[in-house]
Amino acid sequence: MPSPLAVCLWFDGQAEEAAQFYVSVFPDGRLGRTARYNEAGPGPEGSVMAVEFEVNGLQFTGLNGGPQFTFSEAISIQIPCADQAEVDYYWDKLTEGGEEGPCGWLKDRFGVSWQVFPAELIALNSDPDPVKAARTMRAMMQMGKLDLAALRRAHAGEEG
Repeated sequence: MPSPLAVCLWFDGQAEEAAQFYVSVFPDGRLGRTARYNEAGPGPEGSVMAVEFEVNGLQFTGLNGGPQFTFSEAISIQIPCADQAEVDYYWDKLTEGGEEGPCGWLKDRFGVSWQVFPAELIALNSDPDPVKAARTMRAMMQMGKLDLAALRRAHAGEEG
């Protein structure tokens, strides 16, 4: 059964390449249907119009819509990770050909923004003790890729 919500990503001719990349990054990734433009256009007949794919249970459609729209950081895809190894894995894979950003944010080689963070960060940043939460936030604001051990040390007051 399809998920109740799906994400459509607008590409300029790279939808199929992007879908193949994403399903290679996520262990449970899988490709779905591919639709091609026909004689009615607006793309060249036979070229990929849209490709469906799924990663981590989330449905996506990559649409080759043209150059009119581009990605921005105003929308990002979050990957809450179980541990540092998972943070490292997704960070390394998604920054290949892309760019690192602050506080666990990155842009992949297609310009899509991602937030790669240890799921534990939410608890650390929302600690009822405002001093602990503030220490964690200060540490996070100094990082690109997030370092869970350093965030835990900051939370505990073991900043160095």
